[in-house]
Amino acid sequence: MWCVQHVNMMTSPLRRILRVLRPGPGLAGGQTSSRCLFLDSAGSGLVVQSRSTDVYQNLALEDWMDAHVDLDQGGVLLLWRNRPAVVIGRHQNPWSECNLPAMRRAGIAVARRRSGGGTVYHDLGNLNLTFFSSRKAYDRRRNLKVVAEALRRLQPDLDVQVTDRFDLLLNGVHKISGSASRLSRKSSYHHCTLLHSADRAALSALLRPSCPGIRTNATPSVPSPVANLVDHAPSLKWEELLEGLVRQYNTEFGLSAPPVLVDPGDESQFPGVGNMAAELRSWDWMFGKTPKFSVETSLELSDELTDARCSALLHMEVKNGQVDSSHVHVPSEWLPPRLSSELGGVLVGERFCPHRAAAVVSTLLRSETGRFHGRLQKLCEAVLAVIG
Repeated sequence: MWCVQHVNMMTSPLRRILRVLRPGPGLAGGQTSSRCLFLDSAGSGLVVQSRSTDVYQNLALEDWMDAHVDLDQGGVLLLWRNRPAVVIGRHQNPWSECNLPAMRRAGIAVARRRSGGGTVYHDLGNLNLTFFSSRKAYDRRRNLKVVAEALRRLQPDLDVQVTDRFDLLLNGVHKISGSASRLSRKSSYHHCTLLHSADRAALSALLRPSCPGIRTNATPSVPSPVANLVDHAPSLKWEELLEGLVRQYNTEFGLSAPPVLVDPGDESQFPGVGNMAAELRSWDWMFGKTPKFSVETSLELSDELTDARCSALLHMEVKNGQVDSSHVHVPSEWLPPRLSSELGGVLVGERFCPHRAAAVVSTLLRSETGRFHGRLQKLCEAVLAVIG
């Protein structure tokens, strides 16, 4: 079995320790933390497993460790997994990367991490590994070598290779792991996924655009065929995988570090981590940090009372997640230009969000009671469908 130690970081017996003395986010006034993380017996490394399955808590734990742990004293491996969630890269557009309406209906979280790279689907069948090191010791290929070699030792028949894009391919075809990283002046972390038994149907359904006609310079994801490890190695158990990865990490870096079980929501161990998680949950971070983009798409409209049909054109500019400009071009014989112009105007300054947009649109609809109310309603519904 994979043995973990649940350590009380303030009262544990004396061992070689790595003191956390770097000021960072969450500590007011440049204050430093006096908490400590426990190294292996050689004093040069640490393996940590998160008890949480909350994507925001786990991403916040990454940020906390990157900001506060003195990695010049040794590297850290963090193991974590989440309840179903979609995680986008720092410079990505959530509306073009994932199916937000379907995620809302299913209660699936969306999160923006601080590293670059593409969008990934997480659930309890996906393992996340974060390799922390000093900037000088940063080596993505060596980290992925740990994962690939661990899999080869566990299942010798598996053909696992590291690609030039720092993915892991199974049998030269199927992606089982993707990577991203974040480098600071003195520290770095590289994290990767590892598909053990994830819901591939959910992955396929959720990793698709929710808004048509987006034009953006945001980082796009690169689609790849994926597979679970259990698709090719049905006997590979979750606990066996974890144990093999920890063993190989220790072997590669000359350590003897047993995994330490931690709670990333515990402020006594990670002061300020709650504020970090709250920021990651916020609309301003998740959507407001999206690089500016435009939406240009046609809208097919119909009037059931007269069987009349027409095509309209919607053009929006979105900056910081808010509608910067909005124009709806509708044939004047179908709807008076005054009404389509008013619709475009009420959306400006609002979040590119269906709930906020629906609120201002409903106010407009209540103000128009004439014979064009039905057609204006159809137009509003079509615009809201684009916003998602």
